[in-house]
This record gives sequence, C-alpha cells and structure tokens, in this order.
Amino acid sequence: MRIILAPAKKMQRADDDFVSRGLPVFLNKTEVLLEKMRSMESAELKKMWKCSDQIVRQNEERLRTMDLRNRLSPAVFSYIGLAYQHMAPGAMTEEQLDYLQEHLRILSGFYGVLKPFDGVTPYRLEMQAIVPQLGDLYSFWGDALYKEVWDEDGVIVNLASKEYSSAIEKYLGENDRMVTAVFGEKKNGKIIQKGTMAKMARGEMTWWMAENNVQDPEELKNFDAGWRFSEEDSSENEFVFLSTDRK
Repeated sequence: MRIILAPAKKMQRADDDFVSRGLPVFLNKTEVLLEKMRSMESAELKKMWKCSDQIVRQNEERLRTMDLRNRLSPAVFSYIGLAYQHMAPGAMTEEQLDYLQEHLRILSGFYGVLKPFDGVTPYRLEMQAIVPQLGDLYSFWGDALYKEVWDEDGVIVNLASKEYSSAIEKYLGENDRMVTAVFGEKKNGKIIQKGTMAKMARGEMTWWMAENNVQDPEELKNFDAGWRFSEEDSSENEFVFLSTDRK
C-alpha cells in the first residue's frame, strides 16, 4: 500500500536535526528542469510561477545557488505547509517515521516522486506549470510517477490534491485501487470541501495512519481525529469524512 501526498509551496532547510537517506529517484529529470529554469528570463519565470515580483526574485536566487546533491534536507521535514504541520513528523516516533518511509510518497512537479527521507532543496514548481520547450509537467513526467508509486498490492491511499493525484490516476490499471479521502461538511445534501480544512485533515490522517500502522485502506474508516467516516456519502473508492467539530 502506498499513500500519496502533495508537496507544499512553503519550504525550509531542515538539515540540522534530520539527515536525508538518499537522493530522489528522478534526479536526472530534475536536472533537466533546473537547467531550463536557469535559462529563463524573469518575466518567463513569473508567468510560469504565477507569483509576485518578490517571490520571483527569491526563487531566481534559489535557482542560481541550487545544489541538488549537497546541503539537503529530508523532504518530509522540508515542506512546511498545513498538511505537514498537522502531520508533525518532528514529533513522530522512530517507528512512525519508518512507516512513512515505507508507505508515503510525496508527489512533486520538480522532483517527480519523493520518499520522506529523500534529500531535497527548496524550490518552486507546481505540477500545473508549463515549462517553455519542455511543455506541461504531466506530459514531462508521463507514467513514470505512477510506476514509481505503484507497489505489488496495487493499492493507493490518495491524500493529494487533484492537481497532483491526476498525475497518477490516469495510469491506474484495472487491478489497481485508489482510495481518495474527502474531508468536508454536508450542506443541503452536498459535501462541501474547504481547502484549508482538507489540508489539515490530510496531515492528521497521515499521522494517524503512521501511529496505527495502517496496512489496509478499510482501516481508514476508523479515523476519528475530529472527523467521522460517512458510510452513506462514501463509495468503494471515495471515503467521505465529515467534521465532528462543526454542526
């Protein structure tokens, strides 16, 4: 069983407390992306990154000094978005971290697929980006991400956003099973998802899975950290969880 999770835009260097255990599997393709981005003008980067001038300047400096093999931080500690804050890997036991290393795979527009302890450096490149001359990243990565995520069980727990999970979903085989966790509130008979709440819940579920050594997606139905599984709103491959903190 694999768990897929999206990266976060916000990143940090976390090499003081935790040591990476290897390099990303697709580093040669990452080098292609890095070389291309280094050759781009500021206006091109701004269009691709869809960000402010200040963020462009920050990330141009990152590109200039980026070293893909030295001064790296484990991926799971480098991302500091909401999902990772609520996953709280820094507070995990060694057993929980080992669970993540075995089961969790972080999808990335820049690195492709990351194991939690793969060494990374801060970057900016979302999966929906279109890189001049290389095209859109879904085509650039093709089915390589699916093949890397897949294991012999053929089961994937999807805790990623649609932007990232679609890079896997389109290649699923007839014997594969992807179970997507949906977190929301029920209003007028419809499930309403809120981005911030969903990101927090994905991190909390990842913690819970590591804490309980979850090996079967059916066990997810027992997740109760501020949420309850809704049988009536769920299907075989879409598990809906409703917040217990809200009416």
